Amino acid sequence: MVKNIIFDLGNVLISFRPSEYFDKKKYPETIKTTILSDIFGSKEWQMLDKGEITTPEAINSITKRSTLNEQEIAYIFNLRTDIIFPLDENVRLLPGLKKRGFRLYYLSNFPLDIIDEVKDGYYFFKYFDGGLISAEVKSSKPENLIYEILIERYSLIPNESIFVDDIEINVRTAEAIGMKGIFTNGSVEISKEIEKAIKASSGS
Repeated sequence: MVKNIIFDLGNVLISFRPSEYFDKKKYPETIKTTILSDIFGSKEWQMLDKGEITTPEAINSITKRSTLNEQEIAYIFNLRTDIIFPLDENVRLLPGLKKRGFRLYYLSNFPLDIIDEVKDGYYFFKYFDGGLISAEVKSSKPENLIYEILIERYSLIPNESIFVDDIEINVRTAEAIGMKGIFTNGSVEISKEIEKAIKASSGS
């Protein structure tokens, strides 16, 4: 029987689609492509998620090989909280699930320097019983370690837990350690998938 539901944040509860953001802001295609490749697709971006470097260090490192200058790169980094916003249809599920007795957690790859701003700015974090951010524990999905830390920290039993993520390999890792996985593929309407998983686990 399901007792715990674990949510990824990006593109599950919080939209993070830089390409769409820069399209709306009418950035030229060549500049948008450079930003997506040099910043959001960089090794430094992944290192930030794992807490291995700071944002100033990331900006300095990217500057050394990008056609964007340091000021431009820093400006894009400062846009991060403008790019993200709550996915209301999915967020609305949390209070109902909480009321039904499920324990709710988050497990997300996220840099340290903006997570506090996100937690303070988005009301729905009050529904969580706990969670892990990759940069806090120096491990990121789909590494087994970050799942294991979550399980140990909150005394979770994997086969009593559902894990929801928009990236398939992250879901498969959760399933490999015994959780029920839901791959959303970025859907903004995940209630049916969650209810189906709950019913399947209860045998009804």
